[in-house]
Amino acid sequence: MIQVFGHKSPDTDSTGSALIWAWYLSAVKGTPAQAKLLGEPNTEAAFVLKHWGIEKPAIIADVAAGDAVVIVDTNNPAELPPSINDANILAIIDHHMLVGGLRTRTPIDITMRPLACTATLMHDLIGADLAKAPTAIKGAMLSCILSDTLEFRSPTTTPHDKAVAEKLAADLGVKIADLATAMFEAKSDVSAFSDAALLRMDSKEYTVAGKELRVSVLETTAPKVVLDRKASLMASMVGVAKEDGADQVLLFVIDILREEATLLVPNDLVKQMAEASFGCKVTGDTVVLPGIMSRKKQIIPSLKL
Repeated sequence: MIQVFGHKSPDTDSTGSALIWAWYLSAVKGTPAQAKLLGEPNTEAAFVLKHWGIEKPAIIADVAAGDAVVIVDTNNPAELPPSINDANILAIIDHHMLVGGLRTRTPIDITMRPLACTATLMHDLIGADLAKAPTAIKGAMLSCILSDTLEFRSPTTTPHDKAVAEKLAADLGVKIADLATAMFEAKSDVSAFSDAALLRMDSKEYTVAGKELRVSVLETTAPKVVLDRKASLMASMVGVAKEDGADQVLLFVIDILREEATLLVPNDLVKQMAEASFGCKVTGDTVVLPGIMSRKKQIIPSLKL
C-alpha cells in the first residue's frame, strides 16, 4: 500500500492533494494507495473534508524503512517524517522551491511546476481521467486551489490556476465566492487554539542569515481576533522556538480582504529583519506590510538581515 502525504501542519492543499493522488493511484492506476496526514488538519482543511463528505485520513508520526510513499505539496525534509530517507520514495509532486536533502533508492518521478497549487498540477497530470473522479475529489481539488490562491488574490495565482478552478466550479455547480467565503470563515476561527498551536498551525522552517526560523502565517478575514492576542503570542514565541530548535518565530497575520500582512515584532532581531527585508520602518511591536500575501513568493525570498 502506497502512503501519500504532504507536509506537517497540514493545510487544505496538503490534505486535499494527498486525497486526490491516492484516489488517482487506486482508482485509475490500479495501485492501492491511501492518503495520510502528518498532523491535525487546520480549521479550513477540516471544513473542506466535512463539506465534501470526506473521511479524515489517518495521522502518522513516522514511516518505516522501505515503506512506499509519494510526497505531495513539499520537498523539504524538515516538513516530513523523521525517517523519510529510509522510506521508498516513489514520486514527488510539488509547487515549492527545491530545498534538497531527500534521498531515494532509485530514480523517481518528480513533478514541480510554478503554479499556485499542487492540486492544479495534479489536474494536469490526471488529464482526461479526472472525468472518472467522484464529486468529493473534484471538490477537494477546487477547494485546494481557492485556498492556495486566496480566491485568486495571492500573487502566486497563475491564469491556469484560475481557469482550472473555474472549470471545476462549473462542473460541480458551485459558486466560487460562496465556497471561498465559507472556507475563509472556517480558517479565521482560531478561538479553540492555544498560542503555541497558532504559531505552528501554518508554519515552515527556514534558515536565513544563519538564523533558524519558523516562519508562520495566519490567513484570515478577521485579523483583529489574532492581533488582540499579540502579547501572549509574542510571549509564547520564546517557548515554541526553544522546543522546535529555532532561533526565532516570525508570525505574519495575512488579511485576506485588505491584502496585507501584519508582522509581530517582539524583539530587535525581528525588527532588524523586517526593516532589512521589506524596506519598512518599525516603530512598535507590529508592522503592516501592504500587498504582502504569499510566504512562498513574497516573504521567504525577501528575508534577510
